[in-house]
Amino acid sequence: MNSQIIPTKGNLLNIKKSYQLAKLGQDLMERKKNILMREMMSLLDDVAKIRDEISETYKRAYRLLQDANITLGIVGDIAKAVPIDNGLEVSYMSVMGVDIPKIHHEKPQIKLSYGLSATNSKFDQAFKAFQDVKVLTIKLAEIDNSAYRLANGIRKSQKRANALKNIVMPDLEYKVKFIGNVLEEREREEFSRMKVIKNRK
Repeated sequence: MNSQIIPTKGNLLNIKKSYQLAKLGQDLMERKKNILMREMMSLLDDVAKIRDEISETYKRAYRLLQDANITLGIVGDIAKAVPIDNGLEVSYMSVMGVDIPKIHHEKPQIKLSYGLSATNSKFDQAFKAFQDVKVLTIKLAEIDNSAYRLANGIRKSQKRANALKNIVMPDLEYKVKFIGNVLEEREREEFSRMKVIKNRK
């Protein structure tokens, strides 16, 4: 390592500046990690609530569908008349350099696309419950994906902060110390040489 360092005052100043930048970078990575962790914790609180809500809504929807099947017979043919809704748009917002998805879903006006004479209120309630499940599932997908991306960002920030703290900064400290020692030794030699020259005169 010593052979790669040219011990000059200019290099000493440059390495000291690099050390300060590495220290600043490490502090920024730690701050970024903390901000991302706060964001993720707030999302994780929502995840548990939404999972519970989805579970309850699914149970209710299937119970209502079962009731509709009992009162109407198998409702598969009626269900085929319900149009597929795939109107989702995904945009991204940046949180400390981590792209977080935002899923935009316009809740459609409930237009009954099946004949009212062939169905009853149980089928309508099941239809509405499955609409609710879809909205909650979209929200859960957004939060799950956001939490995954934030966790990945936290991991990267921690890795970079550790690299700066445990590899880059100690290396720069060593170089500063090495160059400082060499320059100090040179000054002592120069002082001794000047003293010898002065004594000869």
